[in-house]
Amino acid sequence: MRYFISFAYNGKNFHGFQSQPDAASVQETLEEALSTLFREKITIVGAGRTDTGVHAKQMYAHFDTELELESDYWSHKLNSFLPPSIVIYRIFSVHPDSHARFDATSRTYEYYIHTFKDAFIAEGSWYHSNPLDLEKMNESCKILFEYIDFECFSKVHTDVNTFNCKISEAHWKQSGNQLIFTIRADRFLRNMVRAIVGTMVNIGLGKIEVADLRTIIESKDRSKAGFSVPAHGLYLVNVAYPYIEERK
Repeated sequence: MRYFISFAYNGKNFHGFQSQPDAASVQETLEEALSTLFREKITIVGAGRTDTGVHAKQMYAHFDTELELESDYWSHKLNSFLPPSIVIYRIFSVHPDSHARFDATSRTYEYYIHTFKDAFIAEGSWYHSNPLDLEKMNESCKILFEYIDFECFSKVHTDVNTFNCKISEAHWKQSGNQLIFTIRADRFLRNMVRAIVGTMVNIGLGKIEVADLRTIIESKDRSKAGFSVPAHGLYLVNVAYPYIEERK
């Protein structure tokens, strides 16, 4: 049987989601816990990859087992095998052909910036004290909808077949001393969100104009775009599927 797990994690102590040699990853930690609990080798396939230090408020993965799992019992049991930085919300059966990565129709990220020094949110939000023009940053968001090729925001030398992404939502809002950037697309390139945020911060600082964003995107050159903002302010907050209700 094929099962989906819905979970979240604090990425501070992980070198991203995907397993890699000699580095702690979310995937490896989950697979070890599942294999220990079910007493068989379990391999999971995640909805996507997050980089080192990036968090997920909602992530999905699938795995196969012959066991019949009762969600409430097994999710509670699995949580007891995991560190505090990973939490399982539920385990549920899906169609045998369901795929956590390929079936996802959209992913949504949020990036957090705090403008006044705050000791209690510093580990999950980037501190940036210089004033930012939020109106101009929101103007620049509208330009993203005009394009689908975002090679300029992609990490260089990445192994992808296409740089095309369809962005369906992008905006900034202020909540107290925090600025929150939300972006949703069918897929994302490596480092894409952090590069977009860095470019928009430059717009908000007045270092470049809103209209310059078109030139940057059309250049397809990563060196023309802005800096990559720190990973600890970035969160994957939603992965959407046509057959899953939007809940944890």
